[in-house]
Amino acid sequence: MSRATSGSTDGEIKSHGALTRLKWLTTIVPALAVFLYETVRHELLEPFLPTADGNLIAGLLALVLAYGFSELVFGIVERLQESAVARGRELATLHATMQERERMSRELHDGLAQVVAYLLVRIDIVAGLVESDRRTEALGELERLRAAADDLYVDVRESISSLRARITERGLRGTLEGYLAEFEERHAIRVELQADARLDKLTPAAAYQVFRIVQEALANVRKHAQAHQVWISTTTSAPDRLVLTITDDGQGFDPATTGGAEQERFGLTAMRERAASLGGALSVESTVGGGTRVTLSAPIITRLEDADAALALASR
Repeated sequence: MSRATSGSTDGEIKSHGALTRLKWLTTIVPALAVFLYETVRHELLEPFLPTADGNLIAGLLALVLAYGFSELVFGIVERLQESAVARGRELATLHATMQERERMSRELHDGLAQVVAYLLVRIDIVAGLVESDRRTEALGELERLRAAADDLYVDVRESISSLRARITERGLRGTLEGYLAEFEERHAIRVELQADARLDKLTPAAAYQVFRIVQEALANVRKHAQAHQVWISTTTSAPDRLVLTITDDGQGFDPATTGGAEQERFGLTAMRERAASLGGALSVESTVGGGTRVTLSAPIITRLEDADAALALASR
C-alpha cells in the first residue's frame, strides 16, 4: 500500500511539473517569437522587404508556430491524461482489493470460523462420551465430526479456488467453464451454462464479483438444496444490462420464513453486497419442493467505461 501511495505522489509531482512547464511555454513562446521576428524585420529586413510581404511572412510564421505549439501542448495533455487514467486505475484496484478483503474476512468469520467452533464443541462432547464409556454415542458424534470436517475442507478448497481464479487471463466465461467442470466432478451435480459472449467484456473487478456470486450460489446448492441439476444462463434485458440466473431443481425453501440468521447461513447477505458493488441487485425466488432461482441484474461495466471512471476518480 505504501508503494502505491508513493507512486501516486510521484505521479502527482510529475504532473504538476509538466503543467507548470506548459503554463510558462504558453506564456513565453508566442511573445518571444513575435518579438524576435519584429526585431529582425525592422533592423535588417525592412529596407528590402515590402510591408505586405512582411505581414504575409508574419502570418505564415504565426501559423507554423501555432501548429507546432499545439502539437506540443496536446502531446503533454495526452501524457497527463494517460498518467491520470493509470493512477485512477491503481486507486480503483486498491479500493476493490480492500473491499474484497473485508468481504472475505466476514465470510471467514461467518463460515469457516463457525464450523471450527462447532468442531471444537463436538470434540469436547466426544471426549466426555469416551470418558463415560458410551462408545456407541461417541462413534455417532465422530461421524458428525467427519461430515463437518468434510464440509470445512470443501469450503476451504472453494475459497482457494476463488483466489486462484485467472479471470484476467481466461475471461469470465472460460473461468466459469473450468470451475463448473470441477464442480460437477467433485459433487456429482450437473451444471448447464449458457453464457453471453459479453461476459468477457466486463472489467476484471466486475467479472470477479459475478464469479463469486455464482460460486456462493453453487455452494448453497451443494450444502442445502439436495439438487441434481443447475442451470446458469445470462441474458441482456437491455444493451447495457446483464441478467444472470442460477436455477436448481432442489428442495427449495420458504423465503418468507428465512430470517437474518438463515440469510447469513445461505450467504445471501454477501451475495447482495457483491451485487450492490456492481450497481445492481440480487433477488431470490424459491418454493418448498420447487427449487430455487437466484437472479443478478447489473449494468455491464466494460473496460472502456472503467477507464473513464478511473480518469474521473484521478481528477478528484
